[in-house]
Amino acid sequence: MQKSLLLGVEAIAQGAIDGGMSGVYAYPGTPSTEITEYVQHSKQAKELNIHSKWSANEKTAMESALGMSYAGKRAMVCMKHVGLNVAADCFMNAAITGANGGLIITVADDPSMHSSQNEQDSRVYGKFAMIPILEPSNQQEAYEMARFGFELSEAFGTPVMMRITTRLAHSRAGVSIQEAVAQNELKLPEDKLQFVLLPGIARKRYKMLLSNQEKFEAAAEDSFFNFYKEGSDKSMGIIACGIGYNYLMENYPNGDCPYPIVKVSQYPLPRKMVEKISAECDQVMVLEEGYPVVEELLKGYLAKEKVIGRLDGTLSRDGELTPDMVAKALGMSIEEGMEIPDLVAARPPALCVGCSHHDVYRALNEVVADYGTGRVFSDIGCYTLGALPPYNAINSCVDMGASVTMAKGAADAGLIPAVAVIGDSTFTHSGMTGLLDAINEKAPITVIISDNESISMTGGQESSAKGKLEDICEGLGVEKEHIHVLLPVPKKHEEIKDMIRKECDYQGVSVIIPRRICVQKNIRDQKIKKAAKARAAAKA
Repeated sequence: MQKSLLLGVEAIAQGAIDGGMSGVYAYPGTPSTEITEYVQHSKQAKELNIHSKWSANEKTAMESALGMSYAGKRAMVCMKHVGLNVAADCFMNAAITGANGGLIITVADDPSMHSSQNEQDSRVYGKFAMIPILEPSNQQEAYEMARFGFELSEAFGTPVMMRITTRLAHSRAGVSIQEAVAQNELKLPEDKLQFVLLPGIARKRYKMLLSNQEKFEAAAEDSFFNFYKEGSDKSMGIIACGIGYNYLMENYPNGDCPYPIVKVSQYPLPRKMVEKISAECDQVMVLEEGYPVVEELLKGYLAKEKVIGRLDGTLSRDGELTPDMVAKALGMSIEEGMEIPDLVAARPPALCVGCSHHDVYRALNEVVADYGTGRVFSDIGCYTLGALPPYNAINSCVDMGASVTMAKGAADAGLIPAVAVIGDSTFTHSGMTGLLDAINEKAPITVIISDNESISMTGGQESSAKGKLEDICEGLGVEKEHIHVLLPVPKKHEEIKDMIRKECDYQGVSVIIPRRICVQKNIRDQKIKKAAKARAAAKA
């Protein structure tokens, strides 16, 4: 077993490489920067063809890593704590989509603000998302957790957060290096709608996330990184989190701390260990760097039978709170209506008759059938309905702009061709930065900007992209000969198909813009014009 002198961030990078990682995605931010730089300069990583290019921001990095996970390979996304604010849209939703290939979000917090705007504690985000959190106490654990995090992610089908702080990130220690494991093969999700967060699907995925909470807690109880250490002096017990355990042991170099200790490096909090130390000891001291996350939990504990609500099932854990739910919880009788009989079929939303997206998906489905399904990444807008019958055309809808970057991440993983479908307004909202990442790396993706000249899903507001899409794409660096504007109507069906097929075969970034005004906006515009004309005539 080889031993190397590594910074904490370097230990994480090496652990991820040895853990079968296929790609690291990041935007530079102290104290996390050196994770990606280590991979970029690693001879081993180059030989393994591990993706390590910088992303345009933390959001695009998170989305690309999720795209690689979608394709079945292991990915890590790295950022500092304030970068997680930028990535939060995708981060929170990724907890609901889950992971396919192992996915680790490594976040480096900066207590004392050595190079940061605030001291926020990323464990709060991890708890908010309800995903497992790993918090190493030293460089050796940082290495081991990077390897283990991928296994944990795949075992539960969930993203995993690794939270470190500045001192661990930028201090060195000897680290024992283990033999590397092979990278995953390309493998698409068994559930083709797993990553499509339409409300009906998202509600089911959220229930799955909730049902996993007990499993996450059981895994923390059994974790090698958490343990209970007996002590002879019960006047006080110590709960030491992450690097706090390292600091505790520095005061007891022989390991002879007289107090019982619960070491916490994997969350959720190992409840049985915490209950044991609180029952045995007169007082409990919590050692944690950052916010008093664990301390607040402990101060909020009362006897289990004294607290009822959503956690014990008195109220539903998911969905809206209603007056009837409150009445039930209070033991009051309520009048319930008849259950909806099975013969009443649900009526799912559908694209409007005459919508241009129909023509795009008809052509796209016929072309994609030649390459194999599971390679179309979409976004948030009316066109998300392409996930439903009759088209079943798209395989993702995570957050604004993620279609482009997830397609790029999947292409990085080897899923070629990969296609992104995004609307005109969503593109200018959050898709441009992802396209820039793809252009900088000459990613083999085809981006379809389905342009209906309107923010249609929210009421037909004027799109900021109107009249600018070609210039934006060319300005970002898409080659002019690979930017195409088409009219999406039935009589142009073969022309649209031929263009999509041609650009799918191109080994670089191409943009296809099917452009036709939203039918609902057109109706509204015509009514407005007619009313204005009538007013003008009346005045005359």
